[in-house]
Amino acid sequence: MSTRAKPIVDITIAYAASLRGSGVAYATLGEGPPERIPFRVERFPALLEREVAYAALIAVAHAARRKGYKRVRIGVGDQRVVDDLAARRDLPLPLSLLYVRLRCALNRFVRAEVVRRPFDDDLLSRARAEVALSTAA
Repeated sequence: MSTRAKPIVDITIAYAASLRGSGVAYATLGEGPPERIPFRVERFPALLEREVAYAALIAVAHAARRKGYKRVRIGVGDQRVVDDLAARRDLPLPLSLLYVRLRCALNRFVRAEVVRRPFDDDLLSRARAEVALSTAA
């Protein structure tokens, strides 16, 4: 049996959610085409979509675990979320439960890190278009 660690899987995500909380993340999970990962979130306009980022990250982390990934680096476009996870700072009350759920999801990996990465324009366009179409329907 090899003692060499498996490589880290780089994941890039982009996401959007309606005001009613129906959301979708598009993520590149390793090789292959981007995957569509739906999620739900309670919206709080004062949080400026930070709650959406948390919910999307939780959904993507669960999808990565289902694929059997053990080590992940998830790139997200919201620096505030990266800072929240790195600094363990005080959060607005509506984010507290999402923070705990996200930490639990990340702790299921052998190694997990969330880093700042510019949104992939194609993935972001897909997510926003899907949310806009479902809202209009």
